[in-house]
Amino acid sequence: MPVSLVLTSDTHVPQRSRDVPHSLWAAIEAADVVVHAGDWVDVALLDQFERRSRRLVAVHGNNDHGPLRERLPEVARVEIEGIRLAVVHETGDRAGREARCAARFPDTDVLVFGHSHIPWDTTAANGLRLLNPGSPTDRRRQPHGTFVTATAADGALHDLTFHAVPPRS
Repeated sequence: MPVSLVLTSDTHVPQRSRDVPHSLWAAIEAADVVVHAGDWVDVALLDQFERRSRRLVAVHGNNDHGPLRERLPEVARVEIEGIRLAVVHETGDRAGREARCAARFPDTDVLVFGHSHIPWDTTAANGLRLLNPGSPTDRRRQPHGTFVTATAADGALHDLTFHAVPPRS
């Protein structure tokens, strides 16, 4: 049975935004599984995600301290519809990322990561797919914020879409 996914990271609430965009909340409430790759900043946002998600897979980031580090691991691993998924906040420099992550996560099909706020979708030589959903609230040098939706079925991701979040006016 297909499983709908939402991937997000680097929400930085309330540091960079008062809340996540309405389009992301709508996607979260519709999804079977929500993946957050860290940098929540405030534990209140984690509480909201837990209330509004059917199933949450999440890690802490470098800007997460106190209760966030107590409640969330550095690395999360889960199997969804035959896909071995891992989540981590930081993967290091862009150069050599695929090889470095393939060595660190050898028994993983998809690695979701954050930190850079830059959307990323590549595949390492060993078949590991690396996905960074970007940030829905802090676009940095990107034209807009982003998050990802996808469907997991039959051991693969389908219909993977990066959703643009327009800057708040």
